[in-house]
Amino acid sequence: MNKKKILRYTLLAVAIAIGTALMNTQKKVRTDYHPRDYDEVMASGVLRAVTEYNSVSYYVKDDTVEGFDYELLHAFAASKGLRLELIPLMSYEERLEGVCSGRYDLLATGTLVNARSKDSLLFTHTLLQGKQVLVQRKPSGDDDSLYLKNQLSLAHKHLYVVKGSPALLRLHHLINEMADTIYIEEVEQYGPEQLLAMVAGKDIDYAVCDEGIARHLLPDFPELDISTDISFTQFYAWGTSRHAPALRDSLNAWLDSCTATPAYRQLIRNYFKKGTP
Repeated sequence: MNKKKILRYTLLAVAIAIGTALMNTQKKVRTDYHPRDYDEVMASGVLRAVTEYNSVSYYVKDDTVEGFDYELLHAFAASKGLRLELIPLMSYEERLEGVCSGRYDLLATGTLVNARSKDSLLFTHTLLQGKQVLVQRKPSGDDDSLYLKNQLSLAHKHLYVVKGSPALLRLHHLINEMADTIYIEEVEQYGPEQLLAMVAGKDIDYAVCDEGIARHLLPDFPELDISTDISFTQFYAWGTSRHAPALRDSLNAWLDSCTATPAYRQLIRNYFKKGTP
């Protein structure tokens, strides 16, 4: 991996640390948050949202903020005349807690919709479909013992996953299905980009992350393979507090209109077609 890529992902780690510091500052300054529904958000003139810092959802490129979720959320806020406050956090658990406690009005990154997450959030209509994949290096030859061809080969291997990732539930189900051991290493300070960079740099052998993010990054890491699925195709959406049904409904009405436009289809191509064979 060249020096430019190393610098890029080092800067990304710094940005993640800044986001965490901002969150901690919020905790110190304010402790009186509560879940807000649509009318209260509109009355305040501010939409508070939390996302994940990665090359698909939200990231800084040169002096510009980009990302699928950022662009979509910015358009929604503008359509309502709201000022957008968006904080990037790597920890899924912290994002979830922030929305449930009312620190944020919206979890604005593609979040896996399953029975567990539906207990905590109200989800918008589906934004994307995707799955979790194994990230590993391409085989160096036919007898490369490190290359895993299927899920059964995961037994007794160490898999690195972002701490609190929805992929953990699937991995634990997989362990039960296999009736064998998989060593799951949860990484707290890094996101999917760093995990891919670590696999490419041979610091670790295997990671698990969302296919959309991994595929978006493949042009940067041509030595990586993501052909082994960890999960079936699943649904991803944004989430609000369970105390904010009107906000969720407003988002749904806007998304239904937005997703039918050529601009939305172009947005999908920009962030989710990169790296597609």
